[in-house]
Amino acid sequence: MKVGILLTGNIPETLRGKHPEYDRMFVRLLAGRGFTFQTYDVAGGVFPASTSDAEAWLITGSQCGVYEDHTWIPPLEDFIRTARNDCVRMIGVCFGHQIIAQAMGGRVVLFDGGRMIGPGDYDFLSPDERLRAMAFHQDQVIGMPQHARLLASSEDCAIAGLAYEDDAGKPWAMTVQPHPEFDAAYVLDLMDLYRDTLPAERVAAARARIHDRLSTSALADRMSLFMQSVRSF
Repeated sequence: MKVGILLTGNIPETLRGKHPEYDRMFVRLLAGRGFTFQTYDVAGGVFPASTSDAEAWLITGSQCGVYEDHTWIPPLEDFIRTARNDCVRMIGVCFGHQIIAQAMGGRVVLFDGGRMIGPGDYDFLSPDERLRAMAFHQDQVIGMPQHARLLASSEDCAIAGLAYEDDAGKPWAMTVQPHPEFDAAYVLDLMDLYRDTLPAERVAAARARIHDRLSTSALADRMSLFMQSVRSF
């Protein structure tokens, strides 16, 4: 199955060579599950010609905010809406979660509760289970988009996951706010890189939990099963 990765940002320049770029993190996350991948650098203006260029799409994280004035954001939103009309399955992670919500009429803001950092526990409603994943964000979806239902939430992020349907009621998109593709080493380096701008108490709390066991495989399985149309959550 071919998955098109819509790359919406890059890792910080000082960390290049030490960690893979965001698209390669997802290739690593979903390895061994029957996928081939093609990356489109949409932040650099490179878009697929059609939603049919891949059998499913995945939108990565980004250093940008979905509400910022970047020339590539409106066409990305158009592509998202076209994918829904064509009922081509789509996954969104962090920025991807937010941009799909915004494209579908939801509200995304710089959250006044501060930045979420490190391992966090997320309650998934379908099926009912608690999963642990890395967070590194302050922007949050705070207004429910159209055609979506709540998929996951956490103590610090009320809308941490969404499931979407098309007009016929068929599952179309699955999005999550945390980063199943991030590992402890990368988040530690992010905390070091941005230490002057991060709240010290949240950094300390994140460091204390940084090596907690994550639900990486479980989240990768959810994403894989959704893209392959085995599950509808």
